[in-house]
Amino acid sequence: MKIKESEFKEVKIIENAYAYDIRGNFIKTFNEKEFQDLGLSTDFKETYYSTSQKDVIRGMHFQIPPYEHDKLVHVLCGSVVDVIVDLRKGSINYKKYMAIHLTGNKPRSLYIPKGFAHGFRCLENNTIMLYQVTTGYQPNCDSGIAYHSIPYNWDVEDPILSERDSHFITLEEFDSPF
Repeated sequence: MKIKESEFKEVKIIENAYAYDIRGNFIKTFNEKEFQDLGLSTDFKETYYSTSQKDVIRGMHFQIPPYEHDKLVHVLCGSVVDVIVDLRKGSINYKKYMAIHLTGNKPRSLYIPKGFAHGFRCLENNTIMLYQVTTGYQPNCDSGIAYHSIPYNWDVEDPILSERDSHFITLEEFDSPF
């Protein structure tokens, strides 16, 4: 497992350790000591996954204080363009975004700290995304911003959105508590 820097110092790209043979593959997505040595959170409270079709956009999601969380995401099957936005008012990257391609064919994960919005566009049918978060789901702290308000080219004409995601406010309207 190699943990690498990304465009944002606090966001980490994890090149997961893996083995492959005639049976298939075996991938390690988390090592507590390696994360702790870098000062990353290791106290995950919930793990969940989503299955999505091509051109689904999920996001841009986060939880606000006091239930904000660090997030570790992995694509188990399929592929996505994963997009994060820095929502931390004091950051030099405030309201800037980064995008990274994640695929089940290349064992790589993304560590997203508190204060970032997260979303993704599925590039293939039946894409499975696994999430680990450091706080439990709190409906009153669950929030998001409109994906299209980020100056990123999602490269999709007619995205598939949830009712919830289609009603988020824009990045400009959002008053960040981070």
